[in-house]
Amino acid sequence: MKNSGRRVAETILQRNSLNRRLHWTTIASEKLLLSVIGVLVLIACAQSLLEMYQRLEVTLPDLFLLFIYVEIIGMIGAFYSTSRIPVTLPIIVAITALCRLIVMHSKEMEALVLLAEAGAILILSLAALAMSLKDKISLDKLRSEANDPE
Repeated sequence: MKNSGRRVAETILQRNSLNRRLHWTTIASEKLLLSVIGVLVLIACAQSLLEMYQRLEVTLPDLFLLFIYVEIIGMIGAFYSTSRIPVTLPIIVAITALCRLIVMHSKEMEALVLLAEAGAILILSLAALAMSLKDKISLDKLRSEANDPE
């Protein structure tokens, strides 16, 4: 019994050691890929602006697309400043993308599809609200623990 417990402990220590050695590669690859995504978003944004200039027209879907680009850049900035991406940001990007789809295709879209997309926006909005409330409750709990030493 003692040998199996010792083997489990050794395996856990080996796994932790491996995790520490691989941790820098994870961080480096995340930062590299996010940098690539950031550059590609800037290129896509420039292409969209050039297309609008060539058409001499700016439409609401164009503005939604630019807003999506800004939100993606904001997610990258949030990751670089905090080393994590808040869950609400991708949800907001998804809401904006669905709004763009509705605006672009609402005239040709079947009513049921339009209702489904509106329902998806409602569900995503409720998810963003729940995540925001969770974050607020967590912050309040941390503040009360810091102010209330036992």
